[in-house]
Amino acid sequence: MTQTSLPPTSGTTSAPRLARRLDGVASSPVRDLLALASRPEVISFAGGLPAPELFDLDGVRAAFDAVLSGPRARQHLQYAPTEGDGDLRELLAARLTARGLTTGADDLLVTTGSQQALALLATALLDPGDVVAVEEPTYLAALQGFALAGARVVPVASDDDGVVPADLARVLEQERPRLVYLVPTFANPTGRTLSAERRAEVAALVAEHPAWLVEDDPYGELRFRGTPLRALAAEPAAAGRTVYLGSFSKVGVPGMRLGWLRAPAALRKALVVAKQAADLHTSTVDQAAAAAYLAESDLDAHVARLCAEYGRRRDAVLAGLPGALPSGSTWSDPDGGMFVWARLPDGTGTPTDTAALLAGALARDVAFVPGAPFFAGAPDRATLRLSFTTNPPELIAEGLRRLAPALGAATPS
Repeated sequence: MTQTSLPPTSGTTSAPRLARRLDGVASSPVRDLLALASRPEVISFAGGLPAPELFDLDGVRAAFDAVLSGPRARQHLQYAPTEGDGDLRELLAARLTARGLTTGADDLLVTTGSQQALALLATALLDPGDVVAVEEPTYLAALQGFALAGARVVPVASDDDGVVPADLARVLEQERPRLVYLVPTFANPTGRTLSAERRAEVAALVAEHPAWLVEDDPYGELRFRGTPLRALAAEPAAAGRTVYLGSFSKVGVPGMRLGWLRAPAALRKALVVAKQAADLHTSTVDQAAAAAYLAESDLDAHVARLCAEYGRRRDAVLAGLPGALPSGSTWSDPDGGMFVWARLPDGTGTPTDTAALLAGALARDVAFVPGAPFFAGAPDRATLRLSFTTNPPELIAEGLRRLAPALGAATPS
């Protein structure tokens, strides 16, 4: 999107132009698709949405009832400290420590979703023209946020084991990025996980350069298979250099818009100032309810239920893809998270472009996300992302049957 002025309002006088920082920052195709796929008859693999029928509605309702009926009820409707609710930060710190990332309450800043954490980091760390290194492909909203900050985003190659250390070393040496942004566990959009060996290597590489390492981990607890890996932020070489981002959206409820970041003290102070300027603090009552929920509910048991059901849904997608995609297609086989990443074969003499196939899919009441917008560099237009968490297995199977003719797969006789 390139837009420098609004339409005239009267006569020949034009309205004042928009800020130049919006030049080239396109609307998210995922958010745009959500509107197109909102019709009830559409089976959507587009948005990375948790399954609403799996929300712990009773537990969340009880948490809000508790904080709005107890002796501190009015306090929970008041302004609050920018750093976040003290009880919530204590509970989050304990949870991170139990997962192998030693954390104190004072290490954390509560944010309005982890998306705000990215915006605060861009405000505190990036000047126009600064370089951000990202795994290719990567989280679309991060690309938007870095572009809005005026950064130059440089891609780093990846494979089935995550970002490639040799290419990261090249980018660190040649481009001197201010920060390196990774989603190392069940990445969006690919579902890939950075291997344990590469985690140590990546942390050591970044430690040799004047760059921050940003570990975005919204999906890490959604593991269906294999052994959990320790966070990048827990690597010894990453100490004092890594910002860890977490979220309540994927294991709790996204509508509360609660995230957090763990950062070294000096950077955290700057981020608090940035947040004061952005929104003063995250919703007091939502933070209090989240603290009550963590204190009274068994979140681990809830996450186990999510993993069991999401694992069934991932299996349904993987079982249906051989019939839904053209012969010669490839796709990821994630150990957890929310996404499968696929690539269609090129046509005879013509490269495949999944964006050109989307209209045909929507006409058949099924939606997916073309892969091109997830690339910082030259996009691979033959790719697409499928989210498997939103629909139960029977709808997934039907959605893939609808998708097959739109993507050019041979239909069963």
